[in-house]
Amino acid sequence: MPKTSTDPIRHALNGPTMGTRWSALFHADAGLDPAPVQAALQAAVAEVDAAMSTWKPDSDLMRLNRTSENVWVAVPAGLAEVLDLGVRIGALSGGAFDIGMGDAVRAWGFGPEAVSAGAIRAVMAAARWPAHEVLEIDRAAGLVRKHTPITLDLNGIAKGFGVDKLAGTLQGFGITAFLVGIDGEMRASGLRPDSMPWTVAVETPDPERRAPRSILTLMDAAVATSGDYRHHVTVRGQRLSHTMDPATGGPLRSSPASVTVVAGTCAEADAWASALMVLGPQAGGELAARLDLDALFLMREAGGIRTHAVGALFDSPMVSAAGREGLVRA
Repeated sequence: MPKTSTDPIRHALNGPTMGTRWSALFHADAGLDPAPVQAALQAAVAEVDAAMSTWKPDSDLMRLNRTSENVWVAVPAGLAEVLDLGVRIGALSGGAFDIGMGDAVRAWGFGPEAVSAGAIRAVMAAARWPAHEVLEIDRAAGLVRKHTPITLDLNGIAKGFGVDKLAGTLQGFGITAFLVGIDGEMRASGLRPDSMPWTVAVETPDPERRAPRSILTLMDAAVATSGDYRHHVTVRGQRLSHTMDPATGGPLRSSPASVTVVAGTCAEADAWASALMVLGPQAGGELAARLDLDALFLMREAGGIRTHAVGALFDSPMVSAAGREGLVRA
């Protein structure tokens, strides 16, 4: 059937950010000029990157890292929001999610510098306090201070927050139905023009290829996956995942192949996926159940991939979410 002038136009926008790409898919009236939307979306993720990057020495996060202890530092509202969310999820997860692992991330070669044996020894020998115990945040005033030496890293939450900023930007243009994402972290709003939810693939944890394992249908919800199969370094012939274990100051030695979490915001889903990777399917599954989190653990075993699902969303290969509330519980 031919399109009429009143049919919505499909827009698929994308651009670079945080070493990968962002995407936005939506339908709008024919009169919409996509150029201002594209520019606003690019500006939104650029703002997040400028505030939270550990690869840019002049980012607000790196400025905070260079500041001495017990000194209040003014930070942008978005950075204060992410730091606050990070320490709350850190406390709820018993320190499994720790935004204070920046020194370990860099020592093991997951930052701008190459892996360093000397830095690794120093990191693993150092006394360590979780960020939720030593970071003080005054969101109303936009101020942050550290009570002990700590190097902050937001790689486990910043992309999710960037996705939320993409969503807010589209809503600012009056676009209420969309699917936005950064590197596989996705957030959906409303329904497609055919009145169906948006579809997102849950990826097979295979470092050699990208292939879907199952399909998630989303409406007014966000999804994020943390895994051991995309970002890694090889040290003495051993392949090590980028996910840090706060208990040791080094990469996880035993973990699920991946954890996928559905939440109300992508920042929450991103952080909880990282936390549950650290905790593993037993302790992580128990915590997810207590907090009413929807999570999918995939574990490698001799016979293939074993699945452990928590929450009703992941009870079948085709799962859906609608109207999910925030999952950071006091």
